[in-house]
Amino acid sequence: MTLLDVRSAARSATTGGTAGPAALAALATVGTLCFVDVTAIRLVHAAPRSGGWHWALLAIATAGALATLLLIRPVVTAVRRGQQARKAVELGDAVAARAYRSRSRNAAWVTIGSCAATLIATFFVVFLLANDHAVQRTFFAPEMISISWWEVTKAFEKNLFIAGVAEVIVLAWGLVVALARLAPGRAGRPIAMIATAYVDAFRAVPAIIVIYLVGFGLPLAGVPVLSSMSPTWAAIFALVLTYGAYVAEVYRAGIESIHPSQMAAARSLGLSYPATMRHVIVPQAVRRVIPPLLNDFIGLQKDTSLVTVIGTVDAFTQAKTYSSNYFNLSSVTVVAALFVLITIPQTRFVDRLLARDQRRLQAR
Repeated sequence: MTLLDVRSAARSATTGGTAGPAALAALATVGTLCFVDVTAIRLVHAAPRSGGWHWALLAIATAGALATLLLIRPVVTAVRRGQQARKAVELGDAVAARAYRSRSRNAAWVTIGSCAATLIATFFVVFLLANDHAVQRTFFAPEMISISWWEVTKAFEKNLFIAGVAEVIVLAWGLVVALARLAPGRAGRPIAMIATAYVDAFRAVPAIIVIYLVGFGLPLAGVPVLSSMSPTWAAIFALVLTYGAYVAEVYRAGIESIHPSQMAAARSLGLSYPATMRHVIVPQAVRRVIPPLLNDFIGLQKDTSLVTVIGTVDAFTQAKTYSSNYFNLSSVTVVAALFVLITIPQTRFVDRLLARDQRRLQAR
């Protein structure tokens, strides 16, 4: 290959062609979204009036159409930068061509991403209008929400109680199981095998089956103390058994992530194995596994709705009563909204913890 061929290949790599396809895709996406928005507005007008929901849906559809109009600017930017990139290629200015191409593609992808978000909102409006507002009346009836929300919210306190107590117990129980799985030497092998069997079994069995077996099986078997538990404490016991297995694996992963030199250094200073685990290994491991632990607790909170199978009067049970009496599922939508309200802040908190740990690792 000659020097001229090398320079030609390098110029081709730096310019990388033009951004025409991305700009055209963005333009086509905006055109399609305009058609969908107009169709949604026409459907809202044609649908039978349904109180305040009709105007709310019309406002959402109109906002989507206005948002689409705002996307014309990045589309124009993508097209213009694409043209400038082509001119720079013709002039042999590789640096300018690469810069214009990057800006054109960025503008195009911003347009396509915004169109996707607007399209989801528009399809949600169309979904609610399906079958002459039947979907909206079934899941989002204002009168049913106003009737049921207070009782459902009060019953939701039972879900919060079950989740809070179970999480505290799971924190301790999961650590015990994790340490049992890591029991050293021949003496600890039987304990490790039992702990492994427990983890494998309860991670394999669905939580609803464990709740059913504990809630109905223990009273039938007449097990002392356990058979006299109330449905609420039976639900807590079942969730502890299930999530104790998951949390034990989280703890074990954190403990095994600690470098072996930490164990060796502590033992060389004369600390026993239990003292090393208590004062050196476990504190470091717990700090590392806080984000995944919180993720498991989010799942535990959602699984509290499963306790309805053993007669615990929680939010879902209360919502089912309303839905059975009125043949409407808006009360169940209230339960879903309550779980969203308590879960999203925790999810964002976990994201912040993960970002903080990532920054800490990058700073090392």
